Amino acid sequence: MCSTAYELGAVRLEIRPLRPFKSSEEYLWAMKEDLAEWMNTLYGLKLTPETFLDSLDDGTILCRHANKVLEAARSEGRLASLKLPDRDVVYRSDVQRGTFQARDNVSNFIAFCRALNIKECLLFETEDLVMRKNERSFILCLLEVARRGARLGMLAPLLVQFEQEIDAELEQCDSDEEPPPPRPQIITNDLRSLHERVSVGSRCLHGSRCRSVTLNRVDVRKSSASHFTSSTSDRKIFSGRYRDS
Repeated sequence: MCSTAYELGAVRLEIRPLRPFKSSEEYLWAMKEDLAEWMNTLYGLKLTPETFLDSLDDGTILCRHANKVLEAARSEGRLASLKLPDRDVVYRSDVQRGTFQARDNVSNFIAFCRALNIKECLLFETEDLVMRKNERSFILCLLEVARRGARLGMLAPLLVQFEQEIDAELEQCDSDEEPPPPRPQIITNDLRSLHERVSVGSRCLHGSRCRSVTLNRVDVRKSSASHFTSSTSDRKIFSGRYRDS
């Protein structure tokens, strides 16, 4: 089902075998490993899981990637439909880590993420990356940015590519399923069967009169008290319906 690599033009990502994770820390490490390889492929970098956050916390690579996403949206003619700004993200590339300028770069990337309509629960704060207050929030946000870029034809991390493959297979399975059988008809007739209904109709038609009781209200103008009397009238029943004889 899966080939040994994913390709997008001249870009190629080698598939690593999936392995179970014993803890959330191991899963976080695997995501950093995947994102580092993805960034290396896109921008010719040499990131590793160990150096991943240190290489990104000045915001320059992040803002560079944001502008790549805008460029892809622009080439696809989808800036307006995605409600994205037509101008690139402004950032400084010659900044020192931990400085105000570095924080400003990261803040501009977060503003870009909001412009992408990424949900608040997936966003991160500047200090989450710069001061490592919440690495997980930053990584989940970057993965979501990668998903949005993949919809515009950009290369995605392997994790996102696996998600796309699973979604495609599920969609194919749904289309291959047979339509559900028709719902059973609800029978509201209190006669248990057609045979019983025919039998009742036959008895009524062949000399056996079916009598019913009709309640008539006496005109209050002719009586001092309002009361009911019952009178009988002969009626015939056919197929469960009343009709005058």
